Amino acid sequence: MVAPDGRAAAQVYPANYWLTLLRLPKGDLDEKDMVIETKRCYSCHQVGDPATRELTKNLGSYKTSLEKWDRHTTMGPSGPGMAANFKAMGAQRKMYADWTDRIAEGAFPKVAPPRPKGVERNIVISMWDWALPTSRRSDVAATDERTPTMNANGLIYGTIQGSDILAVLDPKKNETSMIKIPSNGPVIDDKTPDSPYWGTEKIWQRQADPRSAAMDSHGRVWLTARTRAPQQQPAFCKDGSNKYSKYFPLPGPSARQVEMYDPKTKQFTMVDTCFAADHNKFDEKDSLVFGQNSAIGWVDTATFDKTHDAAASQGWCPAVLDTNGDGKITEWTEPNEAVDPKKDHRINFGCYSDAINPKDGSIWCSGIGEHDTTLVRLERGLNPPQTCKAEVYVPPPDKMRIPGSGGVAIGSDGSVWQNWRGSHEILKFDRSKCKVLNGQTATGQHCAEGWTVYKTPGPTFEGGSEDQSTDMFYLTEVDRDNTLGLGENVVLAGDVNADSFFVVMPKTGEMLTLRVPYPQGFHSRHTSGRIDDPHAGWKGRGFWSSYSMYTPWHQEGGKGSRQKIVKFQARPNPLAK
Repeated sequence: MVAPDGRAAAQVYPANYWLTLLRLPKGDLDEKDMVIETKRCYSCHQVGDPATRELTKNLGSYKTSLEKWDRHTTMGPSGPGMAANFKAMGAQRKMYADWTDRIAEGAFPKVAPPRPKGVERNIVISMWDWALPTSRRSDVAATDERTPTMNANGLIYGTIQGSDILAVLDPKKNETSMIKIPSNGPVIDDKTPDSPYWGTEKIWQRQADPRSAAMDSHGRVWLTARTRAPQQQPAFCKDGSNKYSKYFPLPGPSARQVEMYDPKTKQFTMVDTCFAADHNKFDEKDSLVFGQNSAIGWVDTATFDKTHDAAASQGWCPAVLDTNGDGKITEWTEPNEAVDPKKDHRINFGCYSDAINPKDGSIWCSGIGEHDTTLVRLERGLNPPQTCKAEVYVPPPDKMRIPGSGGVAIGSDGSVWQNWRGSHEILKFDRSKCKVLNGQTATGQHCAEGWTVYKTPGPTFEGGSEDQSTDMFYLTEVDRDNTLGLGENVVLAGDVNADSFFVVMPKTGEMLTLRVPYPQGFHSRHTSGRIDDPHAGWKGRGFWSSYSMYTPWHQEGGKGSRQKIVKFQARPNPLAK
């Protein structure tokens, strides 16, 4: 079907193309800061979809569009946070009202997204509804990432944060179900502003607040959840009886702990942790490693299976640089102190995303703060925490034009990949090129030669510079085992405002876009690649993700739409059977 005109055609464009109509005004905040403020919204939902470019009539009548926007950003469970961010833009926030006014008057993006070409035309997308119409964000676990043939053709699991459920898909039977996640924690989000979609219904009232999920070699699902009140940390977290709390006491409180679901027994087991648990990866010794602010933590699942002792099964490390160059960590200076040539130096860092290097077992961290620019490498050594040692890498100023890092992932060759949220770029970091690894100069910008930047194409804000992309990558994954079908070590980043994955082919540097054409609103946070049958060609492989906005009612279909679990496969050609 051919659209009757350009505006009708634009109705199926991704949100990032409609956002090109937003004009960044002059004012107290510069262009870069205005882009950063706008992209804060992307972590929860798209900006430029019908729900944001055509404000709901449920808001009522207002004298001006700006008044309507001021009201809109106060509503719903996230209202207080949205309103604070919106008001922080001062008078410049009027750009949103001007944007929706011009769209209401008939404006539409004049540049259309490119049609799929080449390998992009070979992608097969399958999807299923799961969870609830009010569910928010989901992470997916289909297999043990270390052995992608594990759990072949088995159930797919997803942690659904807003609903305290573990969503389940049986892809063979095309059936979905839900499992309630238990919690001993207090109820949260039971007193939130009314929603223009859901009225007074407390759609995100919950206790477990589950997030990141991973599957182990036994097919069990490990997830992060609130198992207790954040302030009720076990005594061993702070009394020094635990060697980790004695070496580096964590400040607390810790918002989430760990739970394990065993499909065989259909039972959950809680593991109380001193550290705040979120995104995680399994290492080769069955430790589940978690990133957090200024430390990494882990649960040794093999030890826990034997002892069921949470204290004996966990540990954590700060990031201390070997700035005195003696090859080990001894007395250190704190982050707010100058580097002392006779001592080592501890740093503060973000670790929203973590990855395990399969070549040497090192742990790599990336933060997501708007001004975060670092990659941090940690090794635990043979006797943690005393043998824990860190390195920090910061890109040269000419490489990162807009700060704001994102996810980190590592290929089978040890290459480290990171996405930058601010400037919408993909980075490859090769530590083997670094001439310096420790000593007084190894404090960040000592390895300019290690960075390679992949500038990604995409639309920009009207009148803005070419760096001001309307896209944003959330996290990055490396498909080490060719579960998608495009080859080993293919790099994928969830382009959350563009209904797509952005792909870098590591051997050639070729960049691809794998777009979900409908329903609009694909917003990927997490992935899980699985091989169901290595002898079945493209049909025996699959790369799993999900629609993971906080607001499934913003998806195409509107209120009542459920989140989707999505399977991506690459066939040899568009007509392959």
